[in-house]
Amino acid sequence: MAVFVTRRIPAEGLRVLSQAGGCRVQQWDSEEPVPRAELLAGVAGKRGLLCLLSDRIDREVLDAAGPGLKVISTMSVGFDHLALDEIKKRGIRVGYTPDVLTDATAELSVALLLAACRRLPEAAEQVKNGGWTTWKPLWMCGYGLSDSTVGIIGLGRIGQAVARRLKPFGVKKFLYTGSCPKPETAAEFEAEFVPVMRLAEESDFVVVTCALTPATQGMCNRDFFGRMKKTSVFVNTSRGAVVNQEDLYDALAHGQIAAAGLDVTTPEPLPTDHPLLSLKNCVILPHIGSATYATRSTMAVLAANNLLAGLRGEPMPHELLL
Repeated sequence: MAVFVTRRIPAEGLRVLSQAGGCRVQQWDSEEPVPRAELLAGVAGKRGLLCLLSDRIDREVLDAAGPGLKVISTMSVGFDHLALDEIKKRGIRVGYTPDVLTDATAELSVALLLAACRRLPEAAEQVKNGGWTTWKPLWMCGYGLSDSTVGIIGLGRIGQAVARRLKPFGVKKFLYTGSCPKPETAAEFEAEFVPVMRLAEESDFVVVTCALTPATQGMCNRDFFGRMKKTSVFVNTSRGAVVNQEDLYDALAHGQIAAAGLDVTTPEPLPTDHPLLSLKNCVILPHIGSATYATRSTMAVLAANNLLAGLRGEPMPHELLL
């Protein structure tokens, strides 16, 4: 069983593959993404493919692999990088890695929210550049979570984990929106299901944790930001394309909203001359939501086990049902 691994992954995951009987592993052994030509060459004739969310697996890649490709295992919870219609048409099974990165991503979401609302990067920079001269009553003031209203777009696993972590900060009310109400899930937080524009209007903090779908693409746009309070903070740890970044820039630059924190952007990486990077009230991280050693190791092992199970014709630990 020949497989292609598109990147250097944690050793624990590669060990699972290398110790599996009859599994021959070819790997793009680099921290950087596999070049397109190398991907097309590497996948040729393989039965299995272990890829990352930065690898665009489209018809061209599937054609290059040939009819022998039976399993694709992505080391991610998201799968918008996979041409699912084409994959389904060819009868290829798909594994992914949900659940295991929920806690790490929720922790990062809270950290990003606090960094943005309490102006932490800006304050740290003042220490370094000599801007800290004395204690000043109104200097570096931000916004707190106590008695606030938090709106969560997408009350799935990660959205729930974010709410669970924010609740002890003294949040007064949780709102949520999504494709449908989830009364049993929401009961833990006494969260109210509302239309997305009402969530924008009433929330002091908006946290986006939804999946990227045709319905959510570009959802957070000029109209959305125009409904938000001038004192509100916007956080996105889902997918960059959920946000219209030009509209977000305008909202931040003109004081329509107070601040934003982004762990995801379009494109990734964000060009260093992007207008959002010029704003003091926008904290941008390089898509590190799941970046703990333990989480990345667990993701790699799960992706490897998904791949092996698929190759053996067995149930995967986590299969995406197409």
